[in-house]
Amino acid sequence: MKHYNIPVFISHFGCPNACVFCNQKKINGRETDVSLDDLKNIIDSYLKTLPKNSIKEVAFFGGTFTGISMELQKQYLEVVKKYIDNTDVEGVRISTRPECIDDEILTQLKKYGVKTIELGIQSLDDEVLKATGRHYNYEIVKKSCDLIKKYGFTLGIQLMIGLPKSDFKSDLMSAVKSLDLNPDIARIYPTLVIKGTELEFMYKRNLYNSLTLEEAVDRTVPIYSLLELKDINVIRVGLQPAEDLTADGVIISGPFHPAFRDLVENKIYFNFLSKIYEKEKKLDIEVNERNISKIVGQKASTKKTFYPNFKITINNNLAINELIINSKKYERKEILKGELNEQMPDFI
Repeated sequence: MKHYNIPVFISHFGCPNACVFCNQKKINGRETDVSLDDLKNIIDSYLKTLPKNSIKEVAFFGGTFTGISMELQKQYLEVVKKYIDNTDVEGVRISTRPECIDDEILTQLKKYGVKTIELGIQSLDDEVLKATGRHYNYEIVKKSCDLIKKYGFTLGIQLMIGLPKSDFKSDLMSAVKSLDLNPDIARIYPTLVIKGTELEFMYKRNLYNSLTLEEAVDRTVPIYSLLELKDINVIRVGLQPAEDLTADGVIISGPFHPAFRDLVENKIYFNFLSKIYEKEKKLDIEVNERNISKIVGQKASTKKTFYPNFKITINNNLAINELIINSKKYERKEILKGELNEQMPDFI
């Protein structure tokens, strides 16, 4: 059965921190910009259009849900609980910060049907966290993750690449350290310079250089490969091309692409095919039709690179995680291990 999120974006105006990449407003006297009536209207609107025979969750995104007052959290959750009790929605998922988790908060979340908690850990490098305005360390992150797992929630983590003071190695090692948190799901986001942020100020004064799109893809490939190999479900790679992000002048700089995950997948297969081509000077490929776009690349870029020694045939007897190259069968895990071995030979 297909899963759908009913997204509710709650800006956390009371957030005490000023992360350099964030442009959420702070307004004295207001905690969020979503009223209880707004919440009901959002849910009702989605329920009218989503397939009835599907799994639906209300997802509180866009802010630090557990950073708002316990009372307001309760009011929001009470609204959603009525839809859960009527079986209109399955449950709730929230995103929050590692330092905004404790027993009292988790007890209330459990009571009102929250199933998934995503922590925006962003990095596990102390220097990067400090430069980014994230006032916590690995110990705080680990304690929060352990507590979340103890209460039986699905644990999600969000990693960002290309933050200030980060480099290829620090981003990759953050992903390695994140394995000890035992996450169930993950998101990987490249850092963008957004209008109105401290990062824009830094960028315009040459205090920060954003990654190019190619650099961001190359930095993401081993992280994505590592998480998948460790059976962590990577549910998003790259920011969703929402209207408020793609409007003119919002993104000042950075590696934004509406199909960033596809670029990462393309690079994984391109790297693998390149190694085979270097030895055998031809690529006769059989693949399930659902994987063709990953193999041929964006605008057939991979196919063009190896043309005329590139031939691809649909073979739907192959599983989605299999392909045949020059009469030899390969599985996706083997491809990912090969990719990761390029960066971390001692880890595999």
